Amino acid sequence: MTPNRRDFIKFVVAGSVAAGCPIDLSLLAAQTPDPKSPMVEGENNHICHQVRDRQIFDRPPVSARRDVVIVGGGVSGLAAAYRLRDLNFLLLEKEPHWGGNAFLMEYQGTPYATGSAFLGKSERAYDFAREIGLEPLPINDSDSTIVKGEWIPDTWRSGLDKLPYRAAVRERFKKFRKELLSIDFEKRGKELSRVPFSDLIKGYPDEIKQWWDTYGPSNWGATSDETNAALAIEDFQELAGENGNDYYTWPGGLGAITKKLSEILQQQSPSHMRLNTTIVAVVPERDEVRVTYMEEAELKTVGAKGVIMATPKFITRRLVEGLPTKQSEAMHQIRYIPYAVVNLIFDKPVFNKGYDTWCPGNKFSDFVVADWVVRNQPGYKQKYNILTCYTPLRREERALLLTESSAQQIAAEVLRDFQKLFPGSNVDPIEVHLYRRGHPLYMSTPGLFTEVQPLVRQPMDRIFFANTDSEGPESTTSGGIEAAERAVKEVQRRLAG
Repeated sequence: MTPNRRDFIKFVVAGSVAAGCPIDLSLLAAQTPDPKSPMVEGENNHICHQVRDRQIFDRPPVSARRDVVIVGGGVSGLAAAYRLRDLNFLLLEKEPHWGGNAFLMEYQGTPYATGSAFLGKSERAYDFAREIGLEPLPINDSDSTIVKGEWIPDTWRSGLDKLPYRAAVRERFKKFRKELLSIDFEKRGKELSRVPFSDLIKGYPDEIKQWWDTYGPSNWGATSDETNAALAIEDFQELAGENGNDYYTWPGGLGAITKKLSEILQQQSPSHMRLNTTIVAVVPERDEVRVTYMEEAELKTVGAKGVIMATPKFITRRLVEGLPTKQSEAMHQIRYIPYAVVNLIFDKPVFNKGYDTWCPGNKFSDFVVADWVVRNQPGYKQKYNILTCYTPLRREERALLLTESSAQQIAAEVLRDFQKLFPGSNVDPIEVHLYRRGHPLYMSTPGLFTEVQPLVRQPMDRIFFANTDSEGPESTTSGGIEAAERAVKEVQRRLAG
């Protein structure tokens, strides 16, 4: 793509890199901003650093009391509010919208995803979605890969014979598949959870490692060198097993779940939900927990009989006072990657061959067809071919998401690589939408699921811990729902004495 062609494409950047960063606007007004400090949607990172460094803010007296305060309006917080909707709850979310990492957006009425894409029928989110009135739509497709310009459907089954590699490399792919499918996960799962997946790839061709170093960061935030081997093997046995894949989604991905939840709650309990509220502190007292937050430039404190922290642990440990040292240290061990999701919006068909296609060696890891599950419905006509490109970044690249210009550059690199991907892909979209997040996906490293997560989710008297990083072994919408339902049971027991 030449610079002149790029000038005619509209680039739209959304999302907040510092989405969970507590910030005190009264302090911001008192500061002289550093002109060199990058701005993220009007936020000054210098103030975020003060919170990180444990600066104590003014805390007004309690002005209201609730049964439960839920901090965080992603899927975990929304699911907790749904389960507690008969109580006097208060749901607080810093962003101007609900949904967190499962957030649905639209272009001219066509939904597209900005994060979580699909779920399996065996996952908790499947039954939960049906409970709230969403019927999951079957994907009926297996993961494909584009290699050297060739599209390889059903890559890890029938596609192995079609890989455009030397015959010896294709045979090694088959051997790798056979060896991993033969592993008894039930017997060796605990042992394998402590070693990196790269140990099992040693001796195989570089092409196999390249594929997994594309797949892993997109799904669980880690390359094969940092991936919990048990997680990768369990995932692979589902991905490449003989029974096929039983996956479901909606147009716009799993953001359909959070959209439905927010609609239900806003209809039933609009006064119990607050957007654009930034948490300053969560302080346990003898008979209640006090939550101080900023709303419309005013600090407020609410008292609660119980609090559910449905926020990532790197935020939680900065907000909750009095965390036990070991629990705080465990939260600090969880690492997160930055992530960009780039939606290429075409006004003509460009790619509709498969739902999820992996692209090793490119700026993005894979892309999905936004309207895949409705494309064959009677009367449906595709107006826009929206391709959602998942673009996990390295931790040292997080700063690239801070400014609009550098975020646009990421989007331009994604488009550049896509336009070289296969014959017919060198087409200009009418718009490119990039949704950025600084810490959306925790890294599923060895020992995290078996040793760290059980400690981070331990209740703290009246404070309970949800969010996707409380469960595992990877960050999923189902994990967020499961964490919420566990925390709800814990808070209900506490309220019952």
